[in-house]
Amino acid sequence: MSPREVVIVGYGMAGARLADEIRRRDPIAERVRLTVLGAEKHAAYNRVLLSAVVAGGMSAESVRLHDDEWAQRHNIDLRLGVDVARIDREKRCVELADGSSVDYDALVLATGANPWIPPVEGLEAGPGVVAFRSLDDCAKILDAARFGAPVAVLGGGLLGLEAARGLAGRGNQVTVVHPLGHVMERQLDPAAGHVLARQLTDMGVTFKFGATAARYLPGDGLKLDDGSLVPADLVVVAAGVRAETRLAAEAGLDVDMGILVDDVLRTSDGRIHALGDCARHPGAPAGLIQPAWEQAEVLADVLTGTNAAARYRGTTAVTRLKARGIDLAALGETQLEASDNGAEVLTFNDPTGGRYGKLVVRENRVTGAILLGLPDAAATITQFHDRGTQLPEDRLAVLLGRALPSGSTPAASPADLPAAAVICRCNNVTKGRLIEAWKAGATDTPALARATRATTGCGGCTDTVGGIANWLAAQ
Repeated sequence: MSPREVVIVGYGMAGARLADEIRRRDPIAERVRLTVLGAEKHAAYNRVLLSAVVAGGMSAESVRLHDDEWAQRHNIDLRLGVDVARIDREKRCVELADGSSVDYDALVLATGANPWIPPVEGLEAGPGVVAFRSLDDCAKILDAARFGAPVAVLGGGLLGLEAARGLAGRGNQVTVVHPLGHVMERQLDPAAGHVLARQLTDMGVTFKFGATAARYLPGDGLKLDDGSLVPADLVVVAAGVRAETRLAAEAGLDVDMGILVDDVLRTSDGRIHALGDCARHPGAPAGLIQPAWEQAEVLADVLTGTNAAARYRGTTAVTRLKARGIDLAALGETQLEASDNGAEVLTFNDPTGGRYGKLVVRENRVTGAILLGLPDAAATITQFHDRGTQLPEDRLAVLLGRALPSGSTPAASPADLPAAAVICRCNNVTKGRLIEAWKAGATDTPALARATRATTGCGGCTDTVGGIANWLAAQ
């Protein structure tokens, strides 16, 4: 039986991870002959770490997900700098902009999302405006944002704050313009948002809340709707993204704020799947990478026939801010107050110390949390949440990271962690995958990180990976 022709359109984080997962299950291409089409001209990279590139803490090379020999080593037909013109569902082929085509038995759309540019006069086509989304955008920002120059960041969400912190760390005068009353309103309650803004202010970031851009004046700055002017040699736009659905819509697939998919990531055409930011599944939080990792595992099982029963049921993701000097994690229900829906809500607020904690409990289990400046609590509460473990009576000890789930051990002794325990949430690297890499010859912390793509740039992953490396060495 000849292998199936599987074509992945998109070589971002989701497409790259799916290709990796397929080859983990089918290393010598017995079941799947794989073609990957990438619009960018360079290898896939970790978008989560782009703020570290802007800050100067990481190079463009260090955030790559694959080396130059990856495709050849894994029997993958990788084509970079390729524009896909259309999908011909009847002929089952993808037509490229150069007039050629690629046939498929199964097609996967991993086209990601595009930055949303607000309809502000002078902003879309004006010089000195960069949408913060890609590695090329990082290069443009670094070229334009010379040391000490004023920069306006449009958007106080996750990506905007990461860009602002990175630029402030380089010595730029950064002003974040945000239309709402506090930052990261999707993940944080007002109290946590205010503590985070205060912490960033101490790091050199200025905020304009409740304001929107009215006009961009190149060489002068950003005129706001209240009549004030934010001086800016550069405007970094981080105002949100929109799923890239053009190919799907033109091919007649069902689209509604994303390509609609079911639990096997199948679109309205049974031969076409979608995953990541371009896909819309009711259980997938928007704008986070963890759902794409979980979707890639399910879809790889389906496409290779490894596990026909595999299903994607949704993701409860942990949002982490990747900004130097800040430790923030948020998960589940974060907006509830004590009187909402019978939930038990415990908060700890220390603005001067840059610390804020919120714990939401239902039926003695964690259903939500915000942990700012409380790294021990973030690790502990995430374990409670992921395992569905009953909480001890001393809720304050839990909130401050002084209570471990039943059967757990500190990070320095990882022997009791299950193989499925996620060690690096940036790249969804589990303890089991680290063990596999160790057995394959990656026998120290840097080698384990390289082999599994466990990131060492988000503050915390390195210590845990290192703890497991030490434990493995002692076996």
